[in-house]
Amino acid sequence: MTSDPENSVAGGPDLAQSSPVPQPSIALYQPDIAGNTGTILRLGACLGLTVEVIGPAGFDVSDRALRRAGMDYIEMSQLVRHVDREAFDNARRSAGRRLVLLTTKADTNYTDFAFSARDTLLFGRESAGVPDDLHEVADARLTIPMQKGTRSLNLAVSVAMVAGEALRQLRWSASRR
Repeated sequence: MTSDPENSVAGGPDLAQSSPVPQPSIALYQPDIAGNTGTILRLGACLGLTVEVIGPAGFDVSDRALRRAGMDYIEMSQLVRHVDREAFDNARRSAGRRLVLLTTKADTNYTDFAFSARDTLLFGRESAGVPDDLHEVADARLTIPMQKGTRSLNLAVSVAMVAGEALRQLRWSASRR
């Protein structure tokens, strides 16, 4: 099974049932903070993007636990819960999606990258990022440039910045209209 059969979707269609037009998705690797995940679900609902949570998470990934930060947007979100990394990898590969990892350990600026509608934008845990072997299997590794001496941005802020750039390229640019 590619996702948790009891709770694969909250308030929206499964990844395979979503819009017939491919859209990038947001994937969170074992997130630690329910508030960030709820905020990202709200962002996904507002932008029409699926949010995938790769377990195990550092909190209860029930609808009730996410509702506080996501508010009433949780009902409009497209959430896919994967029980583990293997389930996520199987689902992503069978859908033919490119894995784009956002990391501080990359040389390519996210604004210098050509996003595709079939991208899965992967963000690591707030406390530890992603394991080194995930870096190795990513199709692309991107970074958000920051001031020297700073370590990281808030996860929800990072997701919003990168999702916004991907959608600017894919939906909102004048050349696409």
